[in-house]
Amino acid sequence: MSRSALLVLLAGCAAAPAGSDGPLAPLHRTLDLAIGEAADAQVGGRAVRVVLLALRERVDAVNGAVRHAEVDVEVDGRRATIPSGNYHLPTAVGGVQIDCPITKGYLAKTRLDVWGLRKDARIRLWPAGSPWIEPGTFGYPARQRWFASYTHMANEPVYVDGGDTPGKKQIYYHWGLDIGGAEGLVEVVSATDGLVVSSGLDVLPEHARDTPVKKRYDVVYLLDRRGWYYRYSHLKTIEPEIRPGARVRLGQRIGLLGKEGGSGGWSHLHFDITARQPSGEWGIEEGYAFIWEAYDREHPRDLVAVARPHALAWTGETVTLDGSRSRGRGLRHAWIFGDGSTAVGPRVERAYAKAGSYAELLKVVDEAGRADYDVAVVQVCDREGKPPPTIHAAYAPTFGIRAGDPVTFKVRTFRDTEGGETWDFGDGTPPVRVTSDGNRAQHAPDGYAEAVHRYAKPGIYIATAERVNASGVKAVARLVVHVLSN
Repeated sequence: MSRSALLVLLAGCAAAPAGSDGPLAPLHRTLDLAIGEAADAQVGGRAVRVVLLALRERVDAVNGAVRHAEVDVEVDGRRATIPSGNYHLPTAVGGVQIDCPITKGYLAKTRLDVWGLRKDARIRLWPAGSPWIEPGTFGYPARQRWFASYTHMANEPVYVDGGDTPGKKQIYYHWGLDIGGAEGLVEVVSATDGLVVSSGLDVLPEHARDTPVKKRYDVVYLLDRRGWYYRYSHLKTIEPEIRPGARVRLGQRIGLLGKEGGSGGWSHLHFDITARQPSGEWGIEEGYAFIWEAYDREHPRDLVAVARPHALAWTGETVTLDGSRSRGRGLRHAWIFGDGSTAVGPRVERAYAKAGSYAELLKVVDEAGRADYDVAVVQVCDREGKPPPTIHAAYAPTFGIRAGDPVTFKVRTFRDTEGGETWDFGDGTPPVRVTSDGNRAQHAPDGYAEAVHRYAKPGIYIATAERVNASGVKAVARLVVHVLSN
């Protein structure tokens, strides 16, 4: 679709109801601003003035990648500091909600510029109390539990497949949303109603130029009524009816989650959204808030533990683990570390004397006494040696597991092709030994080692997979498994 055709499509799309076939306007407005620049945006029927006052970015000591960015803004005279991306949700400032998906520092060493940002920072604005995306028009794209496995979200540098290594000249800051899962066992579904414009190597001719579409055997692109393009990548299979020109409905099955294409060898759904940005260029439309809200609608929840993004550090360097992105009322935070020690508080500092890939457990408890868990991945590099092995684990099903049901666990280690993995399923049963291929062949159908386990009793279990390389460096993965009573 050409830019002029897209502008015609979007012109006058102000109030199409969710179930109609007409154009649909996003609920937010987007501004790209330089430091010191002011601009007005129409938000909720009124003009809102935004000034970008300052930008701060912090890089890591290992490879100089941006790990935290934040902007100071003034919104109708009220000042606020807004963190950028990395699992942060929009926050209320005055009469609007605001977020900052991307800042210019992420473009300095980037592997590929996909944002279309030509100023210092991007700001998005919603009316106060507004949903982040129109209810009834957007759904969670994978049929599995939230944070069931590891993720790369927004502008987080990639890490699961060993991609976060010291001394990199280019950084692959992830764009879009990587949702890890068990290969071939997780349904990928359409997040919207839409038109299939590309499926595998077949593309509608009118979408082959001046669009974000890049055909590949494992990829599907959809176009929705907002004029946004949705990419679903690394699919193990694509449903036969998902062909160019077909119309799909929200929640319709697209295929199965896999590790095909440029996956790095770890099984996940890469899901991204591309829209025209204020620069006039195609650029990523950050979708973390959208999938968060969609999941809430489909699986209502009052408590969510968030220990992400991951951290990268040298041995001996202090790492800050941050659970402050968790959501719930009256939260209490506790950390359980792999060495058996503990700490309390949303943010804790910790140093690691030995290289390895660590999986530290965050437990949050709300005022009603309910608990939720998440895992913070910390990759620690020895200044004198090789980067540590990394590890990915997943399980299925993730919903509706009952005592006695078979659960399939899959694991694969990266940067280590010798040895095997050990599972502790967290229920007191004996450890189980398996052997993955160490990512020798990225697309090998049996690259993940598989084990089946049955939990005898209901509860929340922490399943742990680990592998130790020949130098004694360990890679650990943890999964949170919910088992219901019969």
